[in-house]
Amino acid sequence: MRINKFAAAVMLGVSALGLSACATGFPAKVSRYQAMPAPQGQSFVVVPQNAADMGGLEFSRYAELVAQQMQAQGYARAPSIDQATMVVRLGYGVDDGNVEYVRDPFYYSRLNDPFWYGRRPYYARSYWGRRSAFYYGWDDPFWYSPFGDTVRSYKYYQSELNLDIRRKADNAALFEGRARAKSGTDKLGTLVPNLITAMFTGFPGNSGEDIKITVPPERTVKKAAS
Repeated sequence: MRINKFAAAVMLGVSALGLSACATGFPAKVSRYQAMPAPQGQSFVVVPQNAADMGGLEFSRYAELVAQQMQAQGYARAPSIDQATMVVRLGYGVDDGNVEYVRDPFYYSRLNDPFWYGRRPYYARSYWGRRSAFYYGWDDPFWYSPFGDTVRSYKYYQSELNLDIRRKADNAALFEGRARAKSGTDKLGTLVPNLITAMFTGFPGNSGEDIKITVPPERTVKKAAS
């Protein structure tokens, strides 16, 4: 019974952070408020919320992804901000990381298994294909814990993407969106494209909604396209 409870605790933590080997996609929470007009020839430009990102190569990559999504909705790219009828402001970031502690469901099995220490350590894999920072056995700071060797730790990162669309003529708000995620990586090159996809899934959505969206793994998308 206790083993089942410990296993449930670990699985809850793993699923929440996207660390399970059986992960099926990138989970995100998306909040949206919108008064978007139906596409009728409106044009747009994408600019950074942080002025320091203007002209940067990294921002240009993400701005291109947003522009493609806007075009898919039926809006047109403007050659310049002066010719645009809508201004799309894009912001994004990731924190420095957080640690979550969960119980080890295999602790009691190890106590009764004389061959446990001769086994190859088990790695928990994240959705991103990277090994977790800690694993059962060597280099686990809680392996020799005086509190019963039942605690393990996972490091996760919280990322966020903000999208603000305004009518250029009078600065009226048309769309305000925020996409958030917890993951085992802090690489913006991986996080931001997934957050953009989540933001535009079901775009523009219902005003005031706060929903969970799972972006399919890239490998699944590629197979479907081939």
